[in-house]
Amino acid sequence: MRRVGKIPKLLPHRLFPFARYSIWLDSKLRLQRDPLQLLDYFLWRKGHEYAISNHYDRHCVWEEVAQNKKLNKYNHTVIDEQFDFYQADGLKRFDASDPNKLLPSNVPEGSFIVRAHTPMSNLFSCLWFNEVERFTPRDQLSFAYTYQKLRRTNPDKPFYLNMFKVKKL
Repeated sequence: MRRVGKIPKLLPHRLFPFARYSIWLDSKLRLQRDPLQLLDYFLWRKGHEYAISNHYDRHCVWEEVAQNKKLNKYNHTVIDEQFDFYQADGLKRFDASDPNKLLPSNVPEGSFIVRAHTPMSNLFSCLWFNEVERFTPRDQLSFAYTYQKLRRTNPDKPFYLNMFKVKKL
C-alpha cells in the first residue's frame, strides 16, 4: 500500500499530463499560502524546476539507512541490498564541508515538493519512482542515488533542484 501512495507523490506529471506545475503536500501538512506564491518563492525567483525540503535532522543517506534499520522501517536485508547496489554504482557519502557538493543534503524530508513539469524534472521523478519500486518504498534512501546518477548520466543537461531547509515539524 505504501508504494501506491508514491504514484501521486512522485509521478504527478503522469496523472496530470497537461499541468505545468504540481505541489505535493504530505498529509501532515496543510497549504496556507496561495499556490502561485509557492511557485514563485521555490521555483521562479531563482530559475529552479524542482524544490524539496532537506531532512531536518539527517543529511547523509548512510545515517538514514542506519535510522531506517534501527526503527525497523523496512526489511533490513532489502535495505542492505539497495544500499550495497547504490555504493557499487557510485553513490558518494555526503560531506558537508565539500565546497563542490551538489546539494546541501542528501536526505530529503519529502513531505513538501514543488515542481515544474519540465523534461528533466519529469525524468528525475520517473527515475526516483523506479528506485522506490525496485527496492524499498523508503524514498529518502533512493533520493541521493537518483540525483547523483541523473547528473552523472546527463552531464550536458542541467537539472535545477532547490533543496531548502525546513524546521522540524
